[in-house]
Amino acid sequence: MAPGRATRWLIGVVVGGAFLVPLVGTLLYTLRDIATGELTGAHWAGLVDPANAATLRPIWTGLGNSLLLAVVTVGIVLILLTPTIILVNLRFPALRRGFEFVALLPISIPAIVLVVGLAPIYLQIGRTLGTGAWTLAFAYGITVLPFAYRAIQASLDALDLRTLTEAARSLGASWIDVVLRVLVPNLRQGLLAASLISVAVVLGEFTIASLLNRQVLQTAMVVVQKQDPVAPAIFTLLALGLVFLLLLALGFAAGGRRSDARRKKARATEARAKEAPAHDPETKNVPAGDMPVEEEPLKEEKVSS
Repeated sequence: MAPGRATRWLIGVVVGGAFLVPLVGTLLYTLRDIATGELTGAHWAGLVDPANAATLRPIWTGLGNSLLLAVVTVGIVLILLTPTIILVNLRFPALRRGFEFVALLPISIPAIVLVVGLAPIYLQIGRTLGTGAWTLAFAYGITVLPFAYRAIQASLDALDLRTLTEAARSLGASWIDVVLRVLVPNLRQGLLAASLISVAVVLGEFTIASLLNRQVLQTAMVVVQKQDPVAPAIFTLLALGLVFLLLLALGFAAGGRRSDARRKKARATEARAKEAPAHDPETKNVPAGDMPVEEEPLKEEKVSS
């Protein structure tokens, strides 16, 4: 039983208010002068003020590190996790339950416990690969694993995976072509959702970066807040706006591709209709089985006497 139009509007207003009220409160806080209480844009203008460059430098550095981490984490999800899920579903279906349990396990483990287990590993990573912030992508890949797995697996469940694969292989496609040209276009929605969730987790994660002593956006805002309490609130709004714009961009990209696919299909159908031979208007819509068959006249054979 679907809710009525008024009920849907009520649910939309309540949910939208739950999201908008704290955002509006944060925006008003960034526009209010702490001393006088008047609304002003001085705090926003201070982001480009050279006098505040030294104070805000950790935030800009942390933002750059977080964006780099987001790219590397999305790459781990798309390059490593997606082919593994396809392989398990296609070749080893008996292992799907066990793989699903392992993939969803990190969601039940607190971040502090993950850091305790990852600390010795990151000690070796620091000796071999350095202590750059990008190395946190390995830990973030584990953190986003449950969310990315569910998004991709939901798209796989909506496909006839074995039929598509066997059809492509029977036509001579290699396994790389099957994955990139057959399966990935059909998994676009799940891959976009997994990428968006990965970016959101990376931009909002604090515990792992703080305990492993890496400078990212969240840890930098804690440091800057001790000197300027308004600047972290501004960067929080900017980060939320960035994620929202990314969500819109991904949604438009997916919708645009679906529209292009529908237009191509419509043009192909129209072209086939034009190339089809013309029929008599009276018999155009008559099924082939009901078409009258003209009988050839029997030729009389001459019998020689």
